[in-house]
Amino acid sequence: MTSVSPVTSVPAAAPDEAVRHFASRLAFETDVSDVAEHLASGAGGVVVVDSRSAESWAQGHVAGAVHLPTAEIAERAADLVPPGATVVVYCWGPGCNGATRAALEFARLGRRVKEMIGGFEYWAREGLPVETGDGAVARRSPDPLTAPVGGVSCAC
Repeated sequence: MTSVSPVTSVPAAAPDEAVRHFASRLAFETDVSDVAEHLASGAGGVVVVDSRSAESWAQGHVAGAVHLPTAEIAERAADLVPPGATVVVYCWGPGCNGATRAALEFARLGRRVKEMIGGFEYWAREGLPVETGDGAVARRSPDPLTAPVGGVSCAC
């Protein structure tokens, strides 16, 4: 008797379809390690936007991010995000679709935008620089169950 596996009950996509799908995902998403590496390089051309509330921002945010709640994007984006910059938006974490909503608002304004998957939760879990509302910057120890403990990147 052959058992049905949840992995193989629906066959994997053909390689050419998989290339289109995964390339498309990378055009829309980036992860916290890649954002941290970009910011640390000083390369420019990217504006990281925290789309959460003022209270959440004050509690802690990505060091170097811009605070722009989703409801204010249409009105304030032109003042805070230079034309031509790639916008990277984030919210709390994977259980929140706030970053998706913010990304949609930027796209409606004709901006190039990516969502930072994992959000602020995974930024903090990886021990990356966190700034508070009073300007203090701190790093926490990476969560060894969810983040690489030997450096910023998992080298994947």
